[in-house]
Amino acid sequence: MNAHVAISPGIGHNGGPAIVDGQTIKPQPGPQTAFLASSADIVIYGGGAGGGKTWGLLMEPLRHIGNSGFGAVFFRRSTVQIRNEGGLWDESAVLYPQVGGDPKEHTLSWSFPSGASVSFAHLEHDKTRFNWQGSQIPLICFDELTHFSAVQFWYMVSRNRSMCSVRPYIRATCNPDADSWVAELIAWWIDQDTGLPIPERSGVVRWFVRVGEDLRWADDPTELEQYTMLNEDGETVPIPPKSLTFIPAKLTDNKALMAADPGYMASLLSLPLVERERLLGGNWKIRPAAGLYFQRSWCQVVDAIPVGTVFCRGYDLGATARSAENPDPDATSSTKVGRMPSGRYIVVDSQNECLSPAGVERLIKNTATQDGKACKISLPQDPGQAGKSQVANFKLNLSGYNVRSSTETGDKITRFSPFSAQAEGGNVDVLRGAWNERWFSALENFPTAKHDDDPDSTSRAFEGVALGGRYNLSALT
Repeated sequence: MNAHVAISPGIGHNGGPAIVDGQTIKPQPGPQTAFLASSADIVIYGGGAGGGKTWGLLMEPLRHIGNSGFGAVFFRRSTVQIRNEGGLWDESAVLYPQVGGDPKEHTLSWSFPSGASVSFAHLEHDKTRFNWQGSQIPLICFDELTHFSAVQFWYMVSRNRSMCSVRPYIRATCNPDADSWVAELIAWWIDQDTGLPIPERSGVVRWFVRVGEDLRWADDPTELEQYTMLNEDGETVPIPPKSLTFIPAKLTDNKALMAADPGYMASLLSLPLVERERLLGGNWKIRPAAGLYFQRSWCQVVDAIPVGTVFCRGYDLGATARSAENPDPDATSSTKVGRMPSGRYIVVDSQNECLSPAGVERLIKNTATQDGKACKISLPQDPGQAGKSQVANFKLNLSGYNVRSSTETGDKITRFSPFSAQAEGGNVDVLRGAWNERWFSALENFPTAKHDDDPDSTSRAFEGVALGGRYNLSALT
Protein backbone atom coordinates (compact mmCIF):
# COMPACT_ATOMS: atom_id res chain seq x y z
CA MET A 1 0.00 0.00 0.00
CA ASN A 2 1.29 3.45 -0.90
CA ALA A 3 2.65 5.47 2.01
CA HIS A 4 0.05 8.18 1.53
CA VAL A 5 -2.83 5.73 1.90
CA ALA A 6 -3.44 4.22 5.32
CA ILE A 7 -6.05 1.67 6.35
CA SER A 8 -8.67 2.42 8.98
CA PRO A 9 -12.32 1.48 9.68
CA GLY A 10 -15.22 3.42 8.28
CA ILE A 11 -18.07 3.66 5.82
CA GLY A 12 -18.24 5.92 2.83
CA HIS A 13 -20.33 6.99 -0.16
CA ASN A 14 -22.49 4.36 -1.89
CA GLY A 15 -21.24 1.50 0.21
CA GLY A 16 -17.59 2.22 -0.47
CA PRO A 17 -14.72 2.79 1.94
CA ALA A 18 -14.47 5.66 4.36
CA ILE A 19 -12.35 8.70 3.50
CA VAL A 20 -11.40 10.73 6.55
CA ASP A 21 -8.68 13.13 7.64
CA GLY A 22 -5.25 11.76 6.81
CA GLN A 23 -6.53 10.05 3.67
CA THR A 24 -7.62 6.90 5.48
CA ILE A 25 -9.26 4.21 3.37
CA LYS A 26 -10.46 0.78 4.34
CA PRO A 27 -12.46 -1.89 2.51
CA GLN A 28 -15.45 -3.38 4.23
CA PRO A 29 -14.90 -6.67 6.10
CA GLY A 30 -15.83 -9.76 4.14
CA PRO A 31 -15.63 -10.26 0.37
CA GLN A 32 -14.38 -6.73 -0.36
CA THR A 33 -11.41 -7.24 1.97
CA ALA A 34 -10.78 -10.74 0.55
CA PHE A 35 -10.82 -9.34 -2.98
CA LEU A 36 -8.18 -6.73 -2.16
CA ALA A 37 -6.08 -9.22 -0.19
CA SER A 38 -5.84 -11.95 -2.85
CA SER A 39 -2.46 -12.61 -4.43
CA ALA A 40 -3.85 -14.44 -7.49
CA ASP A 41 -2.91 -13.26 -10.98
CA ILE A 42 -6.61 -13.00 -11.86
CA VAL A 43 -9.36 -12.35 -9.31
CA ILE A 44 -13.02 -12.29 -10.32
CA TYR A 45 -15.27 -10.61 -7.76
CA GLY A 46 -18.85 -11.40 -8.65
CA GLY A 47 -22.37 -12.29 -7.66
CA GLY A 48 -25.38 -10.26 -6.65
CA ALA A 49 -25.96 -6.57 -7.19
CA GLY A 50 -24.89 -4.17 -4.47
CA GLY A 51 -22.02 -6.29 -3.16
CA GLY A 52 -19.50 -3.40 -3.18
CA LYS A 53 -17.72 -4.70 -6.28
CA THR A 54 -17.13 -1.40 -8.06
CA TRP A 55 -15.61 0.25 -4.98
CA GLY A 56 -13.38 -2.76 -4.42
CA LEU A 57 -12.16 -2.44 -7.99
CA LEU A 58 -11.55 1.31 -7.68
CA MET A 59 -9.52 0.84 -4.50
CA GLU A 60 -7.17 -1.70 -6.05
CA PRO A 61 -4.80 0.76 -7.84
CA LEU A 62 -4.32 2.88 -4.71
CA ARG A 63 -1.67 0.53 -3.31
CA HIS A 64 0.61 1.55 -6.22
CA ILE A 65 0.03 5.29 -6.69
CA GLY A 66 3.39 6.10 -5.18
CA ASN A 67 5.11 4.26 -8.03
CA SER A 68 5.93 6.72 -10.80
CA GLY A 69 5.90 4.05 -13.50
CA PHE A 70 2.62 2.46 -12.51
CA GLY A 71 -0.47 2.59 -14.68
CA ALA A 72 -3.88 0.91 -14.46
CA VAL A 73 -6.65 0.71 -17.04
CA PHE A 74 -10.32 0.10 -16.21
CA PHE A 75 -12.43 -1.34 -19.01
CA ARG A 76 -16.18 -1.17 -19.60
CA ARG A 77 -17.78 -2.39 -22.77
CA SER A 78 -18.80 1.14 -23.83
CA THR A 79 -17.86 4.73 -22.95
CA VAL A 80 -21.51 5.39 -22.08
CA GLN A 81 -21.27 2.79 -19.30
CA ILE A 82 -18.18 4.51 -17.90
CA ARG A 83 -19.97 7.86 -17.77
CA ASN A 84 -23.33 6.58 -16.52
CA GLU A 85 -24.70 8.34 -13.45
CA GLY A 86 -23.12 6.70 -10.42
CA GLY A 87 -20.83 4.60 -12.62
CA LEU A 88 -17.06 4.16 -12.65
CA TRP A 89 -16.12 7.74 -13.47
CA ASP A 90 -18.51 9.30 -10.95
CA GLU A 91 -17.36 6.98 -8.18
CA SER A 92 -13.69 7.53 -8.97
CA ALA A 93 -14.35 11.26 -8.58
CA VAL A 94 -15.39 10.61 -4.98
CA LEU A 95 -12.35 8.52 -4.12
CA TYR A 96 -9.31 9.60 -6.11
CA PRO A 97 -9.17 13.32 -5.26
CA GLN A 98 -8.78 12.33 -1.60
CA VAL A 99 -5.40 10.78 -2.39
CA GLY A 100 -4.10 13.50 -4.70
CA GLY A 101 -5.70 12.39 -7.95
CA ASP A 102 -5.96 15.00 -10.70
CA PRO A 103 -8.77 14.28 -13.21
CA LYS A 104 -8.54 14.72 -16.96
CA GLU A 105 -12.15 14.23 -17.98
CA HIS A 106 -11.55 14.63 -21.71
CA THR A 107 -9.36 11.51 -21.62
CA LEU A 108 -11.17 9.80 -18.71
CA SER A 109 -7.95 9.47 -16.74
CA TRP A 110 -6.38 10.37 -13.39
CA SER A 111 -2.80 11.32 -12.62
CA PHE A 112 -1.24 11.22 -9.17
CA PRO A 113 1.63 13.30 -7.70
CA SER A 114 4.17 10.50 -8.24
CA GLY A 115 3.34 10.25 -11.94
CA ALA A 116 1.21 7.10 -11.57
CA SER A 117 -1.95 7.02 -13.66
CA VAL A 118 -5.35 5.36 -13.82
CA SER A 119 -7.44 5.52 -16.99
CA PHE A 120 -10.85 4.33 -18.15
CA ALA A 121 -11.47 2.89 -21.61
CA HIS A 122 -13.95 0.85 -23.62
CA LEU A 123 -13.76 -2.31 -25.71
CA GLU A 124 -16.98 -1.81 -27.62
CA HIS A 125 -16.16 -4.22 -30.44
CA ASP A 126 -13.93 -7.28 -30.61
CA LYS A 127 -11.64 -5.44 -33.03
CA THR A 128 -11.22 -2.61 -30.51
CA ARG A 129 -8.77 -4.82 -28.63
CA PHE A 130 -6.19 -4.18 -31.33
CA ASN A 131 -6.05 -0.53 -30.23
CA TRP A 132 -3.99 -1.87 -27.30
CA GLN A 133 -1.48 -3.73 -29.41
CA GLY A 134 2.00 -3.14 -28.01
CA SER A 135 0.72 -1.81 -24.69
CA GLN A 136 2.03 -2.91 -21.32
CA ILE A 137 -0.46 -2.43 -18.49
CA PRO A 138 0.57 -3.52 -14.97
CA LEU A 139 -3.02 -3.63 -13.69
CA ILE A 140 -6.05 -4.33 -15.90
CA CYS A 141 -9.52 -4.02 -14.35
CA PHE A 142 -12.73 -5.23 -16.02
CA ASP A 143 -16.00 -3.89 -14.66
CA GLU A 144 -18.83 -6.32 -15.55
CA LEU A 145 -16.62 -8.98 -17.10
CA THR A 146 -19.60 -10.89 -18.53
CA HIS A 147 -20.22 -7.96 -20.90
CA PHE A 148 -16.91 -8.67 -22.66
CA SER A 149 -16.17 -11.51 -25.04
CA ALA A 150 -13.64 -14.21 -24.21
CA VAL A 151 -11.61 -13.02 -27.21
CA GLN A 152 -11.32 -9.53 -25.70
CA PHE A 153 -10.38 -10.79 -22.26
CA TRP A 154 -7.68 -13.22 -23.29
CA TYR A 155 -6.15 -10.74 -25.72
CA MET A 156 -5.89 -8.16 -22.95
CA VAL A 157 -4.24 -10.78 -20.73
CA SER A 158 -1.39 -10.59 -23.24
CA ARG A 159 -1.16 -6.82 -22.62
CA ASN A 160 -0.85 -7.36 -18.86
CA ARG A 161 2.87 -6.62 -18.60
CA SER A 162 4.98 -4.49 -16.29
CA MET A 163 8.33 -2.70 -16.19
CA CYS A 164 7.63 -0.75 -13.00
CA SER A 165 8.36 -3.48 -10.41
CA VAL A 166 4.63 -4.17 -9.91
CA ARG A 167 3.84 -7.78 -10.73
CA PRO A 168 1.22 -7.63 -13.52
CA TYR A 169 -2.25 -8.75 -12.51
CA ILE A 170 -5.93 -8.57 -13.45
CA ARG A 171 -9.01 -7.79 -11.39
CA ALA A 172 -12.61 -8.11 -12.58
CA THR A 173 -16.18 -7.77 -11.32
CA CYS A 174 -19.40 -9.19 -12.69
CA ASN A 175 -22.98 -10.26 -12.04
CA PRO A 176 -24.06 -13.85 -12.80
CA ASP A 177 -24.84 -14.83 -16.38
CA ALA A 178 -25.41 -18.52 -17.05
CA ASP A 179 -24.70 -18.12 -20.77
CA SER A 180 -21.47 -16.16 -20.40
CA TRP A 181 -18.04 -17.66 -21.01
CA VAL A 182 -17.24 -16.47 -17.48
CA ALA A 183 -19.67 -19.06 -16.05
CA GLU A 184 -17.51 -21.81 -17.53
CA LEU A 185 -14.28 -20.16 -16.39
CA ILE A 186 -15.36 -20.11 -12.73
CA ALA A 187 -17.35 -23.38 -12.80
CA TRP A 188 -15.14 -24.97 -10.07
CA TRP A 189 -16.26 -22.31 -7.59
CA ILE A 190 -19.98 -22.79 -8.37
CA ASP A 191 -22.31 -25.60 -7.30
CA GLN A 192 -23.45 -26.91 -10.67
CA ASP A 193 -26.72 -28.19 -9.23
CA THR A 194 -27.88 -25.03 -7.47
CA GLY A 195 -25.96 -22.38 -9.41
CA LEU A 196 -24.82 -20.81 -6.13
CA PRO A 197 -21.20 -20.23 -5.08
CA ILE A 198 -19.63 -22.91 -2.89
CA PRO A 199 -18.77 -20.98 0.32
CA GLU A 200 -15.67 -22.98 1.25
CA ARG A 201 -14.15 -22.39 -2.20
CA SER A 202 -14.48 -18.60 -2.09
CA GLY A 203 -11.05 -17.06 -2.61
CA VAL A 204 -9.34 -20.45 -3.07
CA VAL A 205 -6.61 -20.01 -5.68
CA ARG A 206 -6.28 -22.46 -8.57
CA TRP A 207 -3.72 -22.61 -11.36
CA PHE A 208 -4.09 -23.14 -15.09
CA VAL A 209 -2.20 -23.38 -18.35
CA ARG A 210 -3.62 -23.28 -21.85
CA VAL A 211 -3.00 -26.33 -24.01
CA GLY A 212 -4.32 -25.72 -27.50
CA GLU A 213 -7.74 -24.15 -26.93
CA ASP A 214 -8.29 -25.81 -23.54
CA LEU A 215 -7.45 -24.69 -20.02
CA ARG A 216 -5.89 -27.35 -17.79
CA TRP A 217 -6.44 -26.75 -14.08
CA ALA A 218 -4.66 -27.79 -10.91
CA ASP A 219 -4.72 -27.01 -7.20
CA ASP A 220 -0.94 -26.60 -7.18
CA PRO A 221 1.25 -25.16 -9.96
CA THR A 222 3.68 -28.09 -9.77
CA GLU A 223 0.90 -30.37 -11.02
CA LEU A 224 1.01 -28.53 -14.34
CA GLU A 225 4.72 -29.05 -15.04
CA GLN A 226 3.82 -31.93 -17.37
CA TYR A 227 2.65 -29.36 -19.93
CA THR A 228 5.66 -28.03 -21.79
CA MET A 229 6.75 -25.62 -24.49
CA LEU A 230 9.94 -24.70 -26.32
CA ASN A 231 11.70 -21.58 -25.07
CA GLU A 232 13.74 -19.16 -27.18
CA ASP A 233 16.77 -21.43 -26.90
CA GLY A 234 14.85 -24.42 -28.20
CA GLU A 235 14.74 -26.06 -24.79
CA THR A 236 11.67 -27.89 -23.48
CA VAL A 237 10.39 -26.11 -20.38
CA PRO A 238 7.11 -26.14 -18.41
CA ILE A 239 4.43 -23.70 -19.56
CA PRO A 240 4.30 -20.90 -16.97
CA PRO A 241 0.98 -21.24 -15.13
CA LYS A 242 -1.32 -18.41 -14.06
CA SER A 243 -3.42 -18.32 -10.91
CA LEU A 244 -7.10 -17.43 -10.66
CA THR A 245 -9.75 -17.23 -7.98
CA PHE A 246 -13.39 -16.25 -7.62
CA ILE A 247 -14.83 -14.33 -4.68
CA PRO A 248 -18.64 -14.11 -4.50
CA ALA A 249 -20.50 -11.19 -2.95
CA LYS A 250 -24.09 -10.09 -2.56
CA LEU A 251 -26.04 -7.19 -1.13
CA THR A 252 -26.05 -8.51 2.44
CA ASP A 253 -22.23 -8.39 2.39
CA ASN A 254 -22.41 -4.62 1.85
CA LYS A 255 -23.53 -3.36 5.26
CA ALA A 256 -22.77 0.22 4.28
CA LEU A 257 -25.09 0.24 1.28
CA MET A 258 -27.85 -1.53 3.21
CA ALA A 259 -27.65 1.15 5.89
CA ALA A 260 -27.46 4.04 3.42
CA ASP A 261 -30.23 2.74 1.12
CA PRO A 262 -32.50 0.26 2.95
CA GLY A 263 -34.94 0.39 0.04
CA TYR A 264 -32.47 -1.25 -2.34
CA MET A 265 -33.29 -4.71 -0.99
CA ALA A 266 -36.96 -4.07 -1.77
CA SER A 267 -36.00 -3.02 -5.30
CA LEU A 268 -34.16 -6.30 -5.89
CA LEU A 269 -37.00 -8.31 -4.36
CA SER A 270 -39.41 -6.70 -6.84
CA LEU A 271 -37.50 -8.09 -9.85
CA PRO A 272 -38.92 -11.00 -11.87
CA LEU A 273 -37.71 -14.42 -10.76
CA VAL A 274 -34.76 -14.88 -13.13
CA GLU A 275 -33.25 -11.45 -12.51
CA ARG A 276 -34.01 -11.70 -8.79
CA GLU A 277 -32.14 -15.00 -8.57
CA ARG A 278 -29.18 -13.53 -10.46
CA LEU A 279 -28.89 -10.11 -8.85
CA LEU A 280 -30.07 -10.91 -5.32
CA GLY A 281 -29.27 -14.59 -4.95
CA GLY A 282 -26.09 -14.64 -7.06
CA ASN A 283 -27.28 -17.66 -9.07
CA TRP A 284 -25.00 -18.60 -11.99
CA LYS A 285 -27.18 -21.37 -13.45
CA ILE A 286 -30.66 -19.90 -13.73
CA ARG A 287 -31.90 -19.19 -17.25
CA PRO A 288 -35.14 -17.89 -18.68
CA ALA A 289 -37.53 -20.82 -19.10
CA ALA A 290 -41.22 -21.42 -19.56
CA GLY A 291 -43.15 -20.41 -16.48
CA LEU A 292 -40.39 -18.33 -14.94
CA TYR A 293 -41.65 -14.98 -16.26
CA PHE A 294 -45.37 -15.61 -16.06
CA GLN A 295 -47.83 -18.01 -14.44
CA ARG A 296 -51.60 -17.77 -14.77
CA SER A 297 -51.92 -18.45 -11.04
CA TRP A 298 -50.44 -15.02 -10.41
CA CYS A 299 -53.56 -13.37 -11.90
CA GLN A 300 -57.17 -13.25 -10.76
CA VAL A 301 -59.79 -13.71 -13.49
CA VAL A 302 -62.59 -11.17 -13.00
CA ASP A 303 -65.92 -10.37 -14.64
CA ALA A 304 -66.00 -6.58 -14.48
CA ILE A 305 -63.83 -3.55 -15.16
CA PRO A 306 -63.78 -0.80 -12.51
CA VAL A 307 -65.08 2.61 -13.55
CA GLY A 308 -62.24 5.06 -14.14
CA THR A 309 -59.81 2.54 -15.65
CA VAL A 310 -57.58 4.01 -18.37
CA PHE A 311 -56.42 1.85 -21.28
CA CYS A 312 -53.64 1.29 -23.79
CA ARG A 313 -53.65 -1.27 -26.59
CA GLY A 314 -50.19 -2.38 -27.63
CA TYR A 315 -49.32 -4.07 -30.91
CA ASP A 316 -46.72 -6.48 -32.21
CA LEU A 317 -46.95 -6.36 -35.99
CA GLY A 318 -46.74 -9.19 -38.49
CA ALA A 319 -47.77 -8.95 -42.13
CA THR A 320 -47.92 -12.49 -43.45
CA ALA A 321 -51.06 -14.56 -43.99
CA ARG A 322 -50.93 -18.31 -43.51
CA SER A 323 -50.20 -20.31 -46.64
CA ALA A 324 -49.12 -23.78 -47.68
CA GLU A 325 -45.56 -22.49 -47.98
CA ASN A 326 -45.66 -20.71 -44.61
CA PRO A 327 -48.29 -22.33 -42.37
CA ASP A 328 -47.00 -20.78 -39.12
CA PRO A 329 -45.86 -17.17 -39.66
CA ASP A 330 -45.50 -14.50 -36.99
CA ALA A 331 -48.89 -13.05 -36.16
CA THR A 332 -50.13 -9.53 -35.56
CA SER A 333 -50.93 -9.44 -31.87
CA SER A 334 -52.65 -6.74 -29.84
CA THR A 335 -53.28 -6.64 -26.10
CA LYS A 336 -55.38 -4.13 -24.22
CA VAL A 337 -54.24 -3.34 -20.68
CA GLY A 338 -55.90 -1.00 -18.20
CA ARG A 339 -54.67 0.81 -15.14
CA MET A 340 -57.41 0.79 -12.52
CA PRO A 341 -58.10 3.68 -10.11
CA SER A 342 -56.49 1.57 -7.36
CA GLY A 343 -53.20 1.60 -9.31
CA ARG A 344 -53.46 -2.11 -10.15
CA TYR A 345 -53.66 -3.43 -13.72
CA ILE A 346 -56.21 -5.41 -15.73
CA VAL A 347 -55.79 -7.17 -19.08
CA VAL A 348 -59.12 -6.91 -20.89
CA ASP A 349 -58.50 -8.23 -24.41
CA SER A 350 -55.94 -9.93 -26.64
CA GLN A 351 -56.12 -10.65 -30.36
CA ASN A 352 -53.74 -12.72 -32.47
CA GLU A 353 -54.14 -13.13 -36.24
CA CYS A 354 -51.94 -13.87 -39.24
CA LEU A 355 -52.88 -11.29 -41.86
CA SER A 356 -51.62 -9.64 -45.02
CA PRO A 357 -50.42 -6.00 -44.83
CA ALA A 358 -53.87 -4.79 -45.95
CA GLY A 359 -55.49 -7.06 -43.39
CA VAL A 360 -53.30 -5.61 -40.63
CA GLU A 361 -54.42 -2.09 -41.54
CA ARG A 362 -58.09 -3.08 -41.42
CA LEU A 363 -57.61 -4.90 -38.10
CA ILE A 364 -55.96 -1.90 -36.42
CA LYS A 365 -58.65 0.50 -37.68
CA ASN A 366 -61.55 -1.77 -36.71
CA THR A 367 -60.08 -2.49 -33.28
CA ALA A 368 -59.55 1.21 -32.62
CA THR A 369 -63.21 1.85 -33.48
CA GLN A 370 -64.30 -0.82 -30.99
CA ASP A 371 -61.95 0.40 -28.22
CA GLY A 372 -62.96 4.02 -28.59
CA LYS A 373 -60.91 7.21 -28.69
CA ALA A 374 -60.15 7.15 -24.97
CA CYS A 375 -57.90 4.11 -25.44
CA LYS A 376 -54.28 4.93 -26.24
CA ILE A 377 -52.72 2.96 -29.14
CA SER A 378 -49.02 2.02 -29.04
CA LEU A 379 -47.37 0.83 -32.26
CA PRO A 380 -43.85 -0.54 -32.77
CA GLN A 381 -41.76 1.22 -35.40
CA ASP A 382 -39.13 -0.68 -37.30
CA PRO A 383 -35.86 1.22 -37.76
CA GLY A 384 -35.24 2.84 -41.12
CA GLN A 385 -37.37 4.74 -43.59
CA ALA A 386 -39.71 1.82 -44.31
CA GLY A 387 -40.66 1.63 -40.64
CA LYS A 388 -41.30 5.36 -40.48
CA SER A 389 -43.48 5.22 -43.58
CA GLN A 390 -45.50 2.29 -42.25
CA VAL A 391 -46.25 4.03 -38.95
CA ALA A 392 -47.05 7.31 -40.71
CA ASN A 393 -49.63 5.47 -42.80
CA PHE A 394 -51.16 3.83 -39.72
CA LYS A 395 -51.41 7.19 -37.95
CA LEU A 396 -53.07 8.76 -40.99
CA ASN A 397 -55.71 6.00 -40.99
CA LEU A 398 -56.20 6.50 -37.25
CA SER A 399 -56.72 10.25 -37.36
CA GLY A 400 -58.53 11.38 -34.21
CA TYR A 401 -57.14 8.56 -32.05
CA ASN A 402 -54.35 8.82 -29.45
CA VAL A 403 -51.63 6.95 -31.34
CA ARG A 404 -48.01 6.69 -30.26
CA SER A 405 -45.12 4.81 -31.85
CA SER A 406 -41.58 3.95 -30.81
CA THR A 407 -38.74 1.66 -31.79
CA GLU A 408 -38.07 -1.32 -29.57
CA THR A 409 -35.19 -0.90 -27.12
CA GLY A 410 -33.58 -3.67 -25.11
CA ASP A 411 -34.23 -7.38 -25.52
CA LYS A 412 -37.67 -8.98 -25.26
CA ILE A 413 -37.10 -10.27 -21.73
CA THR A 414 -36.07 -6.83 -20.50
CA ARG A 415 -39.19 -5.31 -22.06
CA PHE A 416 -41.46 -7.98 -20.56
CA SER A 417 -39.93 -7.86 -17.07
CA PRO A 418 -41.92 -4.85 -15.71
CA PHE A 419 -45.23 -6.55 -16.51
CA SER A 420 -43.89 -9.87 -15.20
CA ALA A 421 -42.95 -8.27 -11.88
CA GLN A 422 -46.40 -6.73 -11.44
CA ALA A 423 -48.10 -10.01 -12.29
CA GLU A 424 -45.93 -12.00 -9.87
CA GLY A 425 -46.71 -9.40 -7.21
CA GLY A 426 -50.44 -10.08 -7.61
CA ASN A 427 -51.16 -6.69 -9.16
CA VAL A 428 -52.68 -7.91 -12.46
CA ASP A 429 -56.27 -9.02 -13.07
CA VAL A 430 -57.56 -10.61 -16.29
CA LEU A 431 -61.06 -10.04 -17.68
CA ARG A 432 -62.76 -13.36 -18.38
CA GLY A 433 -63.00 -14.08 -22.12
CA ALA A 434 -62.58 -16.67 -24.86
CA TRP A 435 -59.07 -15.34 -25.53
CA ASN A 436 -57.80 -16.13 -21.99
CA GLU A 437 -56.42 -19.63 -22.60
CA ARG A 438 -54.41 -18.67 -25.69
CA TRP A 439 -52.99 -15.56 -24.00
CA PHE A 440 -52.16 -17.38 -20.75
CA SER A 441 -50.38 -20.17 -22.65
CA ALA A 442 -48.39 -17.73 -24.79
CA LEU A 443 -47.13 -15.83 -21.75
CA GLU A 444 -46.38 -18.97 -19.72
CA ASN A 445 -44.27 -20.36 -22.58
CA PHE A 446 -42.29 -17.14 -22.99
CA PRO A 447 -39.38 -16.88 -23.82
CA THR A 448 -38.86 -20.48 -24.97
CA ALA A 449 -41.77 -20.71 -27.43
CA LYS A 450 -41.31 -20.16 -31.17
CA HIS A 451 -43.59 -17.12 -31.18
CA ASP A 452 -43.59 -14.23 -28.73
CA ASP A 453 -46.19 -11.96 -30.35
CA ASP A 454 -48.54 -11.89 -27.35
CA PRO A 455 -45.80 -11.20 -24.75
CA ASP A 456 -44.46 -8.40 -26.99
CA SER A 457 -47.85 -6.71 -27.40
CA THR A 458 -48.52 -7.13 -23.68
CA SER A 459 -45.19 -5.49 -22.82
CA ARG A 460 -45.97 -2.55 -25.09
CA ALA A 461 -49.52 -2.09 -23.74
CA PHE A 462 -48.32 -2.28 -20.15
CA GLU A 463 -45.55 0.25 -20.79
CA GLY A 464 -48.07 2.64 -22.38
CA VAL A 465 -50.59 2.49 -19.58
CA ALA A 466 -48.06 2.31 -16.73
CA LEU A 467 -46.08 5.32 -17.90
CA GLY A 468 -49.24 7.16 -18.81
CA GLY A 469 -50.62 6.51 -15.35
CA ARG A 470 -47.73 8.33 -13.73
CA TYR A 471 -48.71 11.56 -15.42
CA ASN A 472 -52.51 11.22 -15.29
CA LEU A 473 -53.80 14.56 -14.05
CA SER A 474 -56.63 12.89 -12.18
CA ALA A 475 -54.08 11.03 -10.08
CA LEU A 476 -52.73 14.36 -8.84
CA THR A 477 -56.03 15.70 -7.56
